[in-house]
Amino acid sequence: MKTLLAIAALLLPCPLFAANEVLIVADEFPAMEHVARKLEAGENVSSRIVWQTNLPPDLSVFPAVVVYIHGRLNESAEMAFINYTQGGGKLVVLHHSISSGKRKNKLWFNSLGVALPEGDVNAGGYKWIEGITQQIVNLAPDHFITTQKVNYPEKVAFKSPADSKEKVLPGFTLKESEVYLNHVLAKDKTRTHLLGLKYTDKDSGKTYMQAHAGWIKTSGKGWIVYLQPGHDLHDLTNPVFERIVVNAVVWKP
Repeated sequence: MKTLLAIAALLLPCPLFAANEVLIVADEFPAMEHVARKLEAGENVSSRIVWQTNLPPDLSVFPAVVVYIHGRLNESAEMAFINYTQGGGKLVVLHHSISSGKRKNKLWFNSLGVALPEGDVNAGGYKWIEGITQQIVNLAPDHFITTQKVNYPEKVAFKSPADSKEKVLPGFTLKESEVYLNHVLAKDKTRTHLLGLKYTDKDSGKTYMQAHAGWIKTSGKGWIVYLQPGHDLHDLTNPVFERIVVNAVVWKP
């Protein structure tokens, strides 16, 4: 009998993923390999990193899916991510996964509730600028993602368009980073703003303070988390931001 049970066990299909394994879909791997190491070391969470052309057939088995795609977003991956969140999954969207190249996708921005307007930046048009210094501030002092094991080393004067007066908020600085200006977020009662950005343009001297550097919202039965920093490994190795990313992955809505 023991022999028969052993043989039967060998014939059963083996699981292709660990129970707490998260999926990371990327086209630039060093930064995501760093995130995977931090998840494993700090939270005992394993990760599988794949190209968007090599997605598992069923994303619903993953407690979280991280998207870090700089280049073109394939329609098949776009639909897989949308269906995953609509079905109850948690999608963590990082940095250039919302960028001008994704304007070509029919459903992506609408599913995220975001728009990147055309036109001059001073008239509200979207613009990206790399090789810059930006400050990131905590807009959600009671939220797990922005607080769990996060130590902010700075105090930053900040006033978003929705604020009546300037506030002094916990924050941190990212150098040699990339800023995205003038994301327009659709009105959504389920959206919570997590992070704001403060950036001073060297040429014009204008300071931009905007509240779209991090947010969460529902999508169907699931959730979307967006974090705007993460231009490259340099951003992801900042001890404050790397912890925020880990928190976004392990956060349980």
